Amino acid sequence: MKRDAAPTREALHEAALSYLSRSAATASAVTKTLERRVNAWRRRALRAGADEDEVERDAARARAAIAIVVERLCEVGIVNDAAYAEARAGSLARSGHSRRAIVSRLAAKGVDAEIVREKVPRDARLELAAAVAFARKRRIGPFAREPGPKRFDEDGAGPHAKALGAMARAGFDFSVCERVLRMDLDDAEALLREHR
Repeated sequence: MKRDAAPTREALHEAALSYLSRSAATASAVTKTLERRVNAWRRRALRAGADEDEVERDAARARAAIAIVVERLCEVGIVNDAAYAEARAGSLARSGHSRRAIVSRLAAKGVDAEIVREKVPRDARLELAAAVAFARKRRIGPFAREPGPKRFDEDGAGPHAKALGAMARAGFDFSVCERVLRMDLDDAEALLREHR
C-alpha cells in the first residue's frame, strides 16, 4: 500500500483556508485542526508500514509548518482573535449568555485572556439585556406563559426559585436575576429592542 505524502506547508495552508471558509476561528482552533490533520496522516503512514523514524521526521516538519501557516494567516488578518472575540461575545450576549459564560466559551476556544478582558466589557446594561434574552428563551420571569407567584412556594421550589436557579446556573448575578424576574413584559421587550 502506497502511503500519502507528508502534509506540506502549502497543503496545510489550503486546509486552513478551507476550514476558515466555513466559519471564523481563533488561531488556536486553526492550529488544533491542522494538528489533527498531521496526526491523522501520521497514523495512516504508520499503518501502511512506513519507516517510523521517517514518519516522525515528516510529522515534525509538518508541525513546524503549522506554526508558520497560522502566523501568516494572523499577519494578513484572515485569523484575528480580537475580531473573533468581539463578534462572538456580541452574538452570545444577544442570545442570552452571561458575561461569565462568554468569557468561559472564549477561553475554551483559545482566545488570550487579555483579549477577552478587552473585548468582553463589564457593562451592567448589556448583562441585564443578556439576562432578559435568557429569560425570553426559557420563558421565565416577564416571559412566563402563566403568571405564577413571584416568590417561593411553601417547599421553596416555586417558579421564582426555579427561574432564579436557572439564571444563576447560566452565570448571572443574583441582583441581575432578581431585577429581570421583577420586570414587566413591556420593559423587558423594550430592553431587548434597544440591544439588538
